Amino acid sequence: MMPDNQLETFRRQPPAPLAPRPLNLPTPEETTLANGLRVVLVENARLPLVTYRLALRTGDAHDPPALPGLTDIVTSMLNEGTETRTSRRIADDVARIGATLGAGASSDNTTVAATALSQFDDQILDLMADITLRPSFPEDELELTKQNALQNLIAQRGQPSFLANERLARVMYGEHPYSVVSATPESIAAISRDDLVRFHRRRFIPNNAVLVVGGDIRRADALRRIEEFFGAWQPGEPEAAAFPDPPARARRTLYLVDRPGSAQSNIIIANAAITRTDPDYFPVLVMHTVLGANASSRIFMNLREDKGYTYGAYTSLDARRTAGSFRATAEVRTPVTGESLKEFFYELGRIREEPVTEKELLDAQNYLTGIFPIRLETLDGLIDQLIQIKMHDLPDDYLQTYRERVSAVTREQVQRVARRYVTPDIAAIVVVGDADALTDEIKGYAEEMEIYDSAGQRKDTPTPERAADETTTNGSNMSSTSTTGDQAGFVGSWQLEITSPLGPQTATLVVDEEGGALRGRMSSSWGEAPLDTITQSGDIFAAAIALKIQGMAIQANIEGRREGDNLSGTIRTNMPIVPPLMFTGRKIS
Repeated sequence: MMPDNQLETFRRQPPAPLAPRPLNLPTPEETTLANGLRVVLVENARLPLVTYRLALRTGDAHDPPALPGLTDIVTSMLNEGTETRTSRRIADDVARIGATLGAGASSDNTTVAATALSQFDDQILDLMADITLRPSFPEDELELTKQNALQNLIAQRGQPSFLANERLARVMYGEHPYSVVSATPESIAAISRDDLVRFHRRRFIPNNAVLVVGGDIRRADALRRIEEFFGAWQPGEPEAAAFPDPPARARRTLYLVDRPGSAQSNIIIANAAITRTDPDYFPVLVMHTVLGANASSRIFMNLREDKGYTYGAYTSLDARRTAGSFRATAEVRTPVTGESLKEFFYELGRIREEPVTEKELLDAQNYLTGIFPIRLETLDGLIDQLIQIKMHDLPDDYLQTYRERVSAVTREQVQRVARRYVTPDIAAIVVVGDADALTDEIKGYAEEMEIYDSAGQRKDTPTPERAADETTTNGSNMSSTSTTGDQAGFVGSWQLEITSPLGPQTATLVVDEEGGALRGRMSSSWGEAPLDTITQSGDIFAAAIALKIQGMAIQANIEGRREGDNLSGTIRTNMPIVPPLMFTGRKIS
């Protein structure tokens, strides 16, 4: 029997990692149809399933500038009707064979995916070809899709993670289309069936696509069926993307998105980074794994295990086709937001200045090489990797050499890429939280700070709550702070269109001026009430209002911007279950 002291030593030593097993991957076979469609076939008869994945090298970044969200509307409507099938029939046909069929888009690519039992191979391929090549975009389904998209926008604005990513994208990518993370109410309203038809005809072309087929197939039979269903697909002229470069950063700046009453803060610290095909990809991947990729990395151990500020703190590498970013993220309690930023910057500085240890390097490499085969165990996982290889023009032997390239990364390479791509002195810091509680706590972490509302509008004036503390209320329950800029532009009657979970609402806002101060009143189906406070600076305004809806007292803050005779902004209530309500308006008198 082993002595106690030796047993304790033995327990403290983790077992050595097992030697890597060879990857026994099926060999893909690639061919190209006469119309330019590349086809990749992977035989894998382990299960009686077949999976089709059609990927096009066009995505959300290719939306027309005036119609953000067009690609998402197109993909969401592909299975809502074709020239020969209604939406109901498509759903019934898919359900009858127990299959899956859908489409979606990322910033760079659009994908149509289908999976079925191999005995229903012809049926699912027929359905997939039908929605891909012959969508009809019915007007009634389009209106329903647009209404659903508007409701999704409302729900998004209630999510701090969305607000953080939206602000970061605009800051990091500038005029590059990666800066757009969602549609707008205006773009959704403007999208017509003709837009969908033109976009589909121009973008859905075979010589800009790859079809990966895997599962219980026979290559010759599969290729014959693909030729039958997709051979007549007419090629087109792929449009070259000439995207502007993201803006160069010169200083550290903090962007605070105000979410009044929030009990926590969402933090993102970001720098520009690499594209997916950059030669530094593997050193950056290993560095990212040491710093913050998982629950044993430096940032997680510091902010979660040591300090207890959060449930999880991580880094992420967002390497896309034409640009990328490196981010450190966490959701923390509001009172420890400043201390969390301190620890983030400590770790970001340490990865740059101190070489990683041999153990950290080996642990990161073992983690990456260990989980990689797991990702390839399922047919879907393997096909996903093959799609990435084709969409990003990665080497054909990428899967076979992945573990070798990870294991070849050195400590010196890790420190070199950390110094190049982790640049805290010029980082963009985005914090979503309660501005009143956070401003003084975090303003010292950057040379500049900008404050935005949840509609994405710059806030250069006090919030209505702060303004109320600085003013007195007159007998009519209307009050105002001092204002700057063109007050006369706000005076008049405005008709507002409000997007709410209960459907569109119409309101009338009347603003006048008395004694150098703005006063106002709003009426709608919810009732009529005066504006308690109006603050205004230039074209930006904020107001507070108290309503009674079905006998319930509801406080709301209105924030927005005027552009000539148009208004846009959000209404936020004190009810947590109600997301921010977006509105647009026009002057009617």
